[in-house]
Amino acid sequence: MTQKIIILDFGSQTTQLIGRRVRELDTFCEIMPYNRFPKDDPSVIGVILSGSPFSVHDPEALKVDLSQFIGRIPVLGICYGAQFISHSLGGRVEKADSREYGRANLQTVDTSDPLFKHFEQQSQVWMSHGDTITAIPEGFRVIGSTADVVNAAFASTSQPVWAVQFHPEVYHTLQGKQLLKNFVVDICGSRQEWSAASFVDSTVAELKAQIGQDRVILGLSGGVDSSVAAVLLNRAIGSNLTCIFVDHGMLRKNEFRQVMDDYKVLGLNVIGVDASEKFFADLAGVSDPEQKRKIIGRDFVEVFNQEARKITDARWLAQGTIYPDRIESLNITGKVIKSHHNVGGLPEDMQLKLCEPLKWLFKDEVRRVGRQLGMPEHLITRHPFPGPGLAVRILGDITPEKVRILQDADDIYIRALREYVDTDGIPLYHKIWQAGVVLLSTVRSVGVMGDERTYEHPVALRAVTSTDAMTADWAHLPYDFMARVSNEIINKVRGVNRVCYDISSKPPATIEWE
Repeated sequence: MTQKIIILDFGSQTTQLIGRRVRELDTFCEIMPYNRFPKDDPSVIGVILSGSPFSVHDPEALKVDLSQFIGRIPVLGICYGAQFISHSLGGRVEKADSREYGRANLQTVDTSDPLFKHFEQQSQVWMSHGDTITAIPEGFRVIGSTADVVNAAFASTSQPVWAVQFHPEVYHTLQGKQLLKNFVVDICGSRQEWSAASFVDSTVAELKAQIGQDRVILGLSGGVDSSVAAVLLNRAIGSNLTCIFVDHGMLRKNEFRQVMDDYKVLGLNVIGVDASEKFFADLAGVSDPEQKRKIIGRDFVEVFNQEARKITDARWLAQGTIYPDRIESLNITGKVIKSHHNVGGLPEDMQLKLCEPLKWLFKDEVRRVGRQLGMPEHLITRHPFPGPGLAVRILGDITPEKVRILQDADDIYIRALREYVDTDGIPLYHKIWQAGVVLLSTVRSVGVMGDERTYEHPVALRAVTSTDAMTADWAHLPYDFMARVSNEIINKVRGVNRVCYDISSKPPATIEWE
């Protein structure tokens, strides 16, 4: 039986990060809405209560019946989770004189407590809360304090319950990974059996049992998720998998041909469909970003359905849905707030059953599985790319000429990122979460080339660093690299005479411009 940690989500922005940290400890975990604890699941070895934007005193504060698990399995409350434990069990939570946000120093730590095993006496942590715990419940003891927060960490003297007002899951809590390891491995008793190798073996066996001799259709995008899903399914069912790769005309330069060649090397059965004329025709004159997305999504489903109907004996639709897609499709009340985006849906009359082999994986785990499957590194490390492609990187309406300009500029930029090796020997491409070029086609800029005055478009380079795309910082690219890229784009790309660099972070900006 696979052991698992349940993370109850009270709406924190870092709940997914808790999950990723637990998975890094080779331990399976499941993030669930705060009110969906699985009472009768014997595989649950521990519970973590997440933070929350609410105060425990708010009328709409999210509440859970702690008796479902306290006294039965180990419990760790983080931030709001700690405050909720204190408030529910007779402690006192009050509004802090000032919001406690940012770095703090644990000045006294009880290293004899199992939660703080291998900790230093002082350690930097990250606080983010407006309320503070001014009294802990009876039967608990303080095990960690800062200069401003006496009850920064506390534990029950009789039951396996711990609570911390800081966030061990974030990077700025320097020994946060050690704390989570102490809880998950030492206290909860994880056997640390969750790995890429074990996932591949168990998933291939499950797919064989689930699908049998049925035929499966998979929509490929060229991205990491759908590619890994395809290779995993191919290992399980071989020629009974048929993949469909739709070219809407707004992929990167030569990408359709390159991806098709990659899939051929991987031994996949892929149908490539060039539908660019249809997409360009339907997008003609459309400038609104949301309208562009809707048209591309509608046309993609239509083209995909036409091809899928030709495979009359298909019984399954496979998608590259990953765990964050599923988490983000539900809010903390368990209600659907957005649908899966991988394919967009098929008509009910096709009566296909859904197969999502990666539905429990985070993005970094998908890449580890790809390596375990022996996939080429350039496919595994490919940056995320928007489904609508370059259409949302062209400000204004879409034309084949504008796409050509952007493809040429983007090709120079991405190729340079792969070629430029930094002082530590690592190509810039591998230090960046996502990069691309934006064409400001609604703007014309004055320039001079040779002895002639030009009046052409500017482009903006974008490169961000991130771990999960929920937040992102602009990448500090070397000046000589940017000078080289700017010079090459202006000299070689007809229609561009100015290059800018976007230094906005997320938030407040987004990674894409549209």
